This record gives sequence, C-alpha cells and structure tokens, in this order.
Amino acid sequence: MRVLIVDDERHIRDSLKKYLGLEHIDAEGSETGEAALEALEREPFDAAIIDLKLPGMSGQEVLERMVRQGLLAPAIMISAHGQIADAVAALKAGARDYLVKPFDPAELVIKLRGLVADKRRENLVEAGKRTGAGETALIGETGVMRALSAQIDRIADSNVTVLISGESGTGKEVAAREIHRRGPLSAEPFVAVNIGGIHEGLMESELFGHEKGAFTGAAVRKSGLFELAGRGCLFLDEIGEMPLSLQVKLLRVLQDRKIRRLGGTGDIPVNARIISATNREIETLVREGRFREDLYYRLNVFRLTLPPLRERAADIPLLARHLLGKLTARMGKPPHVLEPAAEEKLRSYSFPGNVRELENILERALIFCEGNEIRGQDIDLHRETAAAPAFSEAGPPTGDPRSLGDLEKEAVITALARSGGNRTRAAEELGVSRKTILNKIRAYGIR
Repeated sequence: MRVLIVDDERHIRDSLKKYLGLEHIDAEGSETGEAALEALEREPFDAAIIDLKLPGMSGQEVLERMVRQGLLAPAIMISAHGQIADAVAALKAGARDYLVKPFDPAELVIKLRGLVADKRRENLVEAGKRTGAGETALIGETGVMRALSAQIDRIADSNVTVLISGESGTGKEVAAREIHRRGPLSAEPFVAVNIGGIHEGLMESELFGHEKGAFTGAAVRKSGLFELAGRGCLFLDEIGEMPLSLQVKLLRVLQDRKIRRLGGTGDIPVNARIISATNREIETLVREGRFREDLYYRLNVFRLTLPPLRERAADIPLLARHLLGKLTARMGKPPHVLEPAAEEKLRSYSFPGNVRELENILERALIFCEGNEIRGQDIDLHRETAAAPAFSEAGPPTGDPRSLGDLEKEAVITALARSGGNRTRAAEELGVSRKTILNKIRAYGIR
C-alpha cells in the first residue's frame, strides 16, 4: 500500500510516515495542496490522508480538484477542529472518512486498510462485469509444461512486461493468470480484455475510460480497465488486432505510465503490470506495417510461448479429467470418469483447436453419454470440423438453404454460448474469420 500524507506540520507528516512504515505501509508527505496534486499526478497512490486546514489551497479544495481531475485515490480528511459542518463538507467533497486530531494512529491504519480493500473490491466487481472470469489452472506434467512453469516462476516476482504467443485455444489467458497468481500482488485485480472482441470505436473508452459528456451517451464518468487493474495485472489478449491509432496511445502508456480518459484534461498515473498475448505471427505484422515496431519491443520484453496440445499428448488424460470436473459442476451433473478407450481416443487426436476443442468434445460427450462413464463411442472427434465447411466468406450456404441454414445457425448460436458471447472466440472455434461470423449473426438475426 502507498499513501500520500498532506499536512503542513512536518512533525505530523514525519510521525505518521514512521508509524505507517512500522505497519508496512509506504508513505510520502506533501506540505501543501498544490504539492499534493502534483504528487498524485506524478505517481499512483492507494489512499490519501489530507489535513483540512492547509496554507493556500484548503484540504477541501484539494479533494474537489482530485474529483474534477479524476484522481480517485480514496481520501481520509483530518482536522484539529471537530466541527460537524467540516466533516459533512469533507464527505460531500469526496472524502471517504474523517478523523479529528489527535487521533489514534492504529485507528487510522484500520481505516486506511478498509478503504483500500473497499476500492479493490469495487474494481474487482466492475472488472468482473466487463471482462468476466476465466480458467485459472495450468494443467500438465510433461517436460514442456514443467519448463513453462519454471519460466513463469522466474518472471512472476518481477514487473516485467510479458508477451505470450501460441495457437488459439492453448491457454494464453490461463498462463497470464498463473503469472499473476504466483506474483507478490496476487490479491490485486487481474483484468482481462480481448482486443479482438471490442468494437474499434469503443476500444479507447474501454481501456482508458471517459469523462461525463465526453461523447453522446457518456452520462457518467467511467474508469478504464487500466485504472480497474490498479496495482494488479492488465491482460491484453489478441494484441495483434489493436488498430494502429490505438497502438500509439498504448505505447505512450507503457513509456509514461499515465493515461488520459476520453474528454479528460489531466493525466492519471497507472501502475498495472501489462501482459499481452497473440495467436498471430506478430513479427509478420510488424514487417507488413500493421503493428508498430516500437510497441512490439515494449511488449516483448519477455516472451512466453505456449505449446499446442498435440505436442504434449501425454497431458491429455490429466487435462481431460480436470475439464470434466469443471464441466460437470457447471452443468449440475455428478462426477464422470473416462474409460481407457475414451482416453486413448483423445490421446491419438491432433486437436487443431487445442484445449478449447478438447473442452467442447467433452461437453458434448457429457450430454450424450449414458451413466457416469464416458466411453470411446461417446467421443465424437469429427463433429468439431463438420460445421466449418458449411461456412463461406460469401454469405448464406448453397444447396438446401433450410436444412444447411438451420445447422449453420445452430452452430453459431452454440459457439457464441460457449464463448460467453465473444464473437472472436466463437469464430476461432468454428474455424472462420470474425467478419464471417458477424455476417452470419446478421443473416440469421441472432441476438
């Protein structure tokens, strides 16, 4: 935790810094309101302690400026005067709490920790609404997976920027979550965003936030995902899909560690760790001029490459059992087991769709199997590719439009349901482009 102490009395600043240090809380002091605002604009703080009476700009004015500029560190107001009117004014200005001098520093620590925990929970809830939750377990005991785990251990404690590459469905978000989980700030938010799943016109607002009135429909201030990540981790999936215009702004964030909301006038410091991922050959995008070379070097400080499932076939039974446990819990079914013939059938398959395809196959098997054992005949390996040939970039299918159309519509709806509505992931599952699946959604009137 990092706290800013704003008080014109040096002995108060020094004594609070010393006490907070004993509680493992890092603190910095500012003598004036002007200096406090400069500090808040320069670096991120988890909370602020602000004296009501300051030379020049008052503590209340500092709070009001913080709110106007979007510097949303939760604040506790302190004062030598225990006037109810002062407390009410401070709370209206944006303070989260109020203490009268002299106060028990232990009480201050309790309040600070409570404020920071509340803010973290708010960020987690908001991030969860906008980005959802994901798989958290990195499953595998083969040599390539042990080597991957060792790499994650080496980088987890640092704040190094990581670029994860690998085919679709290999578990790039799982690896990113594992890096965060093993790090010292695992209690902080992990915020994941699929760049390919956000409309280009909304992407800047989603990442950086916006001020009230920044554009039509912006009725309230909205924090961006960089802010919601706090001191945690922001995972940018499908980074190769980011438009060049936004790549420039992301590069500036990585260089300056500051963002500016749409419609905002001031910069806001951010402290989140950045992990990005791509299933495309990003070096090719750089050569073709579709991805900035300077941004590539900023993101590719440490490279983590995930192996396709066909290169770790020995992990398939272990991974299948893990996925079965997750699927049966989600579907409200009792525990199921794989008979040896089913395991062998899975091990012998190449899995072009990787872990995501394995999960889809198991989900279908759970629906159609009899009893609590999945047999070899319950594993349908051909259905994964059966729907794809019916799709074409040109539009509706030829032949019998009713029967083929019904099958195609069902396949799109199923893929969208499995991907939680993410159109990019649904397109990957069906083996078509994102443009094609958008055309199908419009053609079939899917809502």
